[in-house]
Amino acid sequence: MIPRLQEKYKNEIIPELENELSVKNPMAIPRIEKIIVNMGVGSAINEKKHMEEAVDALSQITGQKPVVTQARKSIAGFRLREGMKIGCKVTLRHQRMYEFLDRLISLALPRVRDFRGLNPNGFDNRGNYNMGLSEQLVFPELNPDKFTRPQGMTITIVTSAKTDDEARLLLKKFGMPFRAEK
Repeated sequence: MIPRLQEKYKNEIIPELENELSVKNPMAIPRIEKIIVNMGVGSAINEKKHMEEAVDALSQITGQKPVVTQARKSIAGFRLREGMKIGCKVTLRHQRMYEFLDRLISLALPRVRDFRGLNPNGFDNRGNYNMGLSEQLVFPELNPDKFTRPQGMTITIVTSAKTDDEARLLLKKFGMPFRAEK
């Protein structure tokens, strides 16, 4: 079964972008290549249980087993040693990527308290968008009784767009709720 946003991209967004960007080659049209969801678990230095909870939450949110990330350097001020487990991340592509983006736009973001739209300046000058969520419980898959400790995450949407304006246009077509610029 093809995800709803993937079908929308093929049937609606590609023809609209061809007209608006005046691109003849269909391979030159911007597309979303992957979505990276990352959870930094700094408290895992003292409590190993926090890392297990983060891995479990991320696997429930994305439907894919996360990779545990390790510290590259030792930093004495943070009581951090090289090789310690300090986070987890998932790279989503193809169908899982479209399903996650659909759940993010239609379910998770409207559940964020005092949500007024995403920051339109979260682009990195290469067409990739970065955003952060301060709590993982905005995703309805998670049971709030099991995950009592708030854990934030960063979400990076990697696109094939050459400029930030092309990427912003692509994500608006997908339905990303950007805040109006002043």
